[in-house]
Amino acid sequence: MTDGTLTVRIARKTVEAIDVCSFELVRADGLPLPAFSAGSHIDVHLPEGRVRQYSLCNDPAESQRYQIAVLRDEAGRGGSKSIHDQVHEGDLMTVNFPRNHFALAHEAPHHLLLAGGIGVTPILCMAERLARTGQSFSMHYCSRSRARTAFLHRISTSAFAKAVTFYHDDVQRIDLRSTLTSVPQGSHLYVCGPRGFMDAVLGNARELGWPESRLHYEFFGAKVEKQETDGSFQVQIASTGALIDVAPNCTVLEALSSHGVEILSSCEQGVCGTCLTRILEGSPDHRDSYLTAEEQQANDQFLPCCSRSKSPLLVLDL
Repeated sequence: MTDGTLTVRIARKTVEAIDVCSFELVRADGLPLPAFSAGSHIDVHLPEGRVRQYSLCNDPAESQRYQIAVLRDEAGRGGSKSIHDQVHEGDLMTVNFPRNHFALAHEAPHHLLLAGGIGVTPILCMAERLARTGQSFSMHYCSRSRARTAFLHRISTSAFAKAVTFYHDDVQRIDLRSTLTSVPQGSHLYVCGPRGFMDAVLGNARELGWPESRLHYEFFGAKVEKQETDGSFQVQIASTGALIDVAPNCTVLEALSSHGVEILSSCEQGVCGTCLTRILEGSPDHRDSYLTAEEQQANDQFLPCCSRSKSPLLVLDL
């Protein structure tokens, strides 16, 4: 899918659970929307200039609408509160064409889908696709309580309802070990949810011997940790030779911007990959949740919104 933006209209805003609203988006000009695949997300341009990524949670076979769902996070950076409070049915918004960094491995003999809380959004889209194409899958959906379980009725009454198991923290918690060992050999795992939930799922999977090639995951938020040992370093713009100082309390993205070097960015948390930049020389200190372990070890790219440098100088392909 090529890059681009669309003007969409909020056709429907629905309360799906406590603190969760879904938004149905249609093209303002009435034409079909660009196609998307299961696991895709869109960049949504919110009021006050914010841009946030939200996974599409409707059936990829649909061409007339995109559906997203947003958890209101009082401790967040304002994006979720903005869309909950300031975006209403009939409003026009700008979104980017869908992108997919969390695609299904269609060759897998079985797909194990694990969702935690609002992480159900891409997982639900996957379930819709797998059910439509008749592929083998099981879905496990963990939430704090029944009242906080978004799309509960939709999933419970779907054609694939028998493939789904619900877990509510106030009733029953998932047994990860049992879940991860009770699937056919060669299964692929897909997980999305809060960081603690994902770390637990992936940690158990790795301990049980799941190879990285069969682990698929998407972080929808991350806390960028500052460290007491963070020091100053320099970045160099390869095309001009310009040297820019990066102070301990400043990100590379901020330092570049202050010198007129603008890099397209969005989440500023090392999650979305929008600001991914090639490195020609130097050793980055990766602090993102976007690159795989193998990609980080290659040390030829990094995310300047959150990552820093282990070497005194990073030469950037800019």
